[in-house]
Amino acid sequence: MAGPEEGEGGRKIGGGDGGREGEKKESKVDQEGEDEGAVPLVALNHVSRLSRSIESSVRFYEAILGFVCTNRPQIFDAGGAWLFNYGVGIHLLQSNDEDVLPDPDRLDPVDNHISFQCENMDAMEKKLKDMNVNYIRKAVGDKESGTKIDQLFFNDPDGYMIEICNCENLELVPQGSLGRIRLPTDRHTPPLSTEPTSKS
Repeated sequence: MAGPEEGEGGRKIGGGDGGREGEKKESKVDQEGEDEGAVPLVALNHVSRLSRSIESSVRFYEAILGFVCTNRPQIFDAGGAWLFNYGVGIHLLQSNDEDVLPDPDRLDPVDNHISFQCENMDAMEKKLKDMNVNYIRKAVGDKESGTKIDQLFFNDPDGYMIEICNCENLELVPQGSLGRIRLPTDRHTPPLSTEPTSKS
């Protein structure tokens, strides 16, 4: 009896049951390939920052950005603080080397930064002015849609740049599969205690 022949790419075809088995496997890949390739992530948990002064940085993130201090597990030996709000945490770590920290006086909108969505840019700009925070305001637009977004850039006390924007004005257009985008709306990460503790 003649054996199965090889088709394009070396895949065996024909040969009775061997061909049907290959078809079944191919069908399974077609149906479940996207699920098998999905990454099991749900949301951004926290951003970690080295800090010259934990106390000064905590005051900044509380007063300027509305973050709330949370309990930090005592298992960590290095000094630091945890803050949380808007579904994301800021973890501060005491730095022992000033040379590894960015220049707090350097403010460049095209440098590394984290960005927060804002629903009232004018109110946020007023807050920065009232708190004497140096900032840059920019506006960029999409010529095709006529959409404009506003941006505020400023540094935290350790020189890490922060952007405030109304970026939801721009439509998010995936260049890949829309089905792979996951929005963290079905759970709260991390769990939030309903019994807050006072600062020690």
